Amino acid sequence: MIHSLFLINCSGDIFLEKHWKSVVSQSVCDYFFEAQEKAADVENVPPVISTPHHYLISIYRDKLFFVSVIQTEVPPLFVIEFLHRVADTFQDYFGSSNVGDTLPTGQLSNIPWRRAGVKYTNNEAYFDVVEEIDAIIDKSGSTVFAEIQGVIDACIKLSGMPDLSLSFMNPRLLDDVSFHPCIRFKRWESERVLSFIPPDGNFRLISYRVSSQNLVAIPVYVKHSICFKENSSCGRFDITIGPKQNMGKTIEGITVTVHMPKVLLNMNLTPTQGSYTFDPVTKVLMWDVGKITPQKLPNLKGLVNLQSGAPKPEENPSLNIQFKIQQLAISGLKVNRLDMYGEKYKPFKGVKYVTKAGKFQVRT
Repeated sequence: MIHSLFLINCSGDIFLEKHWKSVVSQSVCDYFFEAQEKAADVENVPPVISTPHHYLISIYRDKLFFVSVIQTEVPPLFVIEFLHRVADTFQDYFGSSNVGDTLPTGQLSNIPWRRAGVKYTNNEAYFDVVEEIDAIIDKSGSTVFAEIQGVIDACIKLSGMPDLSLSFMNPRLLDDVSFHPCIRFKRWESERVLSFIPPDGNFRLISYRVSSQNLVAIPVYVKHSICFKENSSCGRFDITIGPKQNMGKTIEGITVTVHMPKVLLNMNLTPTQGSYTFDPVTKVLMWDVGKITPQKLPNLKGLVNLQSGAPKPEENPSLNIQFKIQQLAISGLKVNRLDMYGEKYKPFKGVKYVTKAGKFQVRT
């Protein structure tokens, strides 16, 4: 019923939070703070606040706000009764009628995820946009399924208490975005801008998904001819891999893994590029291609030998492909700009993009 619980003092500091399912960003409390500002006094804050994705149900006891986050409609009195029981427990434990005065207040800074007094000789902010494509391609080359899983990882080495805003050229293509607690969720909802005071060092800023199949570009294609003859102990294997989209970026680190049928004894293949291995025990073929040069597409072909008298394999194997494309987010996501407020120095800023294959399968 209750997804998360935040304890907030009269100064507006969130000093304790509890999550029962997944972590809800502290920025959801922005709606509570807005209602608190409009109220004449603390007793007049609405006990139920509706937000686009949650309900905030709260009580005020002993100089503390107990704010619960609910994702579905529930009887508010049930939640309010529960919050009063929680407040009673705090009061019994601390032995005071003014729990807000008794609880420790000595945070290192007003921002729980960032310590005070951070200093660097060189002030730098780096962001890595990393996307993985999961795809299933049928034997005719049509896309059966395609999805992009992406993350933005940050490495922040900035002095003081910087306040950052990261904007994108095309943020609306992102689905199911999960945020680091430092993100101001309300600003994202209204402007699609990531506004935050960052933690110090390395952290994951957001993760996201692009699930609209028409937005997912498939960067490679495979021409394949794998055939096993009926009542024969041999067959043919022929695959060629090439770049599908002309994106001006090199596709590198390509490997093709094929789990061949159990009746296969060995393979005698010739690669035009890279090298291959075949394990006769596990029946796994591994072709290490390297990078693609469009002028001469990599090809691997030759003969396969099957067990004598064994029936023809019922289905052809699938090809599992790995690859990497530097300086490209395959979704088309691009950082527009990074602005910094609250500090006067000019930091060095950098953004790197990389696209990798996740579970990328071509059926033959």
